[in-house]
Amino acid sequence: MLDLTRLPDSLHRAVACAVVTMGQASVELVRQGRVPKGDPLTVARVAAVQAAKDTGRLIPHCRTPLVEYVGLDFSLGETEIGIRAEVKAGGREGVATAALCAAAVAALTIYDMLKMVDETLGIEGLRLLEDSESNRERSESSGRGLRAAVLVLSDSISRGENEDTSGKVISARLAGAGFTLADYRVIPDEPALLRETLVRYADSDRLDLVLTSGGTGLGPRDSTPETTLALLQREVPGIEEAARAFGQRRTPLSMLSRGAAGFRGQTLIVNLPGSVKAVTDYLDSLLSGLKELLGARKSDGELDKLSGGNG
Repeated sequence: MLDLTRLPDSLHRAVACAVVTMGQASVELVRQGRVPKGDPLTVARVAAVQAAKDTGRLIPHCRTPLVEYVGLDFSLGETEIGIRAEVKAGGREGVATAALCAAAVAALTIYDMLKMVDETLGIEGLRLLEDSESNRERSESSGRGLRAAVLVLSDSISRGENEDTSGKVISARLAGAGFTLADYRVIPDEPALLRETLVRYADSDRLDLVLTSGGTGLGPRDSTPETTLALLQREVPGIEEAARAFGQRRTPLSMLSRGAAGFRGQTLIVNLPGSVKAVTDYLDSLLSGLKELLGARKSDGELDKLSGGNG
């Protein structure tokens, strides 16, 4: 079984369809409500809901999603009944298989209720029409064309006493997401040097994204958030709030991170913690959303759509 614990919760949606073929007389029986076993559409609707909820029990390597909505639509043609099943669920697990199960079981239920009056019955066209998970996977390369920098703040690493690990993790994740790494460097926990570097990244280099690592804790020299906030022209507090909420489900120490995030000009600056584990949690929770945000910012009118137009 695949490990999904690194994925953030999100809303998943999938739509599947199927067609039950039959004779014209059978369609008329359904239309007029004269099927001997009862109304096949009503029974198929109930069966489809149950199938979507029980997907994990039917398919060995499929987890049962926490299904929150199942919608069934039927269309009666001359010699067929079309089925459209929509499934929604929150969590980490996609619902494509659940939607397919719902459509398939609805088709089987109609087949079962009509088989005594029609020997020409058939089931065809079972397929997935929409899947939010596929859209998410396609967005994995949406960082292409975006330029980023990684800035590690550490006195000991800058002196050569320790080796950087968190900055390398960040750099590898950015590269895997399609970003071009414009710069990677380690500097001591000096506010003036941090200020100078961030201003250059934003005002001169005009990078799309700058991720800092370190200096967000409660130590006497941890001043990354204060320095960053003084430079930002538009803070985006929800970025850090989302990361802390994600991390809090894994360790109670996540609440101690004081990172800041926001824009200076066209450059998004985000403070990440200094440890590899905390950095990994932050990237797991934020990277997909950051790519969408930066991609939308480059497209006129898209940024307002992304935020829902909420002020």
